[in-house]
Amino acid sequence: MSIIKSFSVGDGDMFYIKHGSSNFTVIDCCLSDDNRANIVYEINDEKRNKGISRFISTHPDEDHMQQLDYFDDETNIINFYCVKNSVTKSEETDGFKRYKKLRDGDKAFYLKKGCSRKWMNESGKGDSGVDYGLAGITILWPDVNNDDYKAELKNAEDGESPNNISCIVKYSLNGGVTAIWMGDLETEFMEKILDEVSFPKTNLLFAPHHGRESGKIPSKWIDEMDPDIIIMGEANSNDSDYASYPNHNKIRQNSAKNITFECDGSKIHCYSSNSDYSVDFLDDEDVDTFDYYFGTLNIEDV
Repeated sequence: MSIIKSFSVGDGDMFYIKHGSSNFTVIDCCLSDDNRANIVYEINDEKRNKGISRFISTHPDEDHMQQLDYFDDETNIINFYCVKNSVTKSEETDGFKRYKKLRDGDKAFYLKKGCSRKWMNESGKGDSGVDYGLAGITILWPDVNNDDYKAELKNAEDGESPNNISCIVKYSLNGGVTAIWMGDLETEFMEKILDEVSFPKTNLLFAPHHGRESGKIPSKWIDEMDPDIIIMGEANSNDSDYASYPNHNKIRQNSAKNITFECDGSKIHCYSSNSDYSVDFLDDEDVDTFDYYFGTLNIEDV
């Protein structure tokens, strides 16, 4: 069994995966003075018995690394995963300064399509002889030799938006959940690399760019993934593509707030920090591991 948590952090992204193995993964960081103490306390508490922890930065946009310095100070990032880049910004926040230190230091592991690393997706024993099991994480993008990607790397190096150097992360559990994160990839760029990425059948898809219209996923990719649930982020409703994906079920983080997915074999139990949140497309199995259960996705039924 594993837990996927999507934090309600406003116009930004932050997640963790508490794996069934001795692995723990945080994806992106968007802390504020108001939320940081509670989020960091929860993450430290949830990972305390895990042998391997990693932080995955999908890309160095501010709303994905906000107060990364505080997070690192309080959690001690040991393994920092990011795409290899030389992104610059005209104004550097403390979060970006820490990002550069981690990116360019000896804690960094550079992500690319098909990469492998012990315990991320490759089994093996550590120096102590312990096998920590697998995290089940695979990187579907970037292809670092792709010309369109290299052009976006150069743009970001010159101080332009880093959105399109986002990696695509897949998490899968044997016999259970498959989830996809896409950072802040933008539609125009996704159209350029349409035939360069292959997707599996997907249960949980976290919409890129917080569900904004500018991050609408091309229909070819949606058809490949055929997602059971699309999680729409907290972009302003005037900027969100609420009409997108009409044939797929959606959870809207604007309403659900913090979302917890309890992945137990072929069942995904869903919880919201909003006690009044509900949807009409999940089964009711009356589970209560966490507060405010609102339904179960049975993978074998979809």
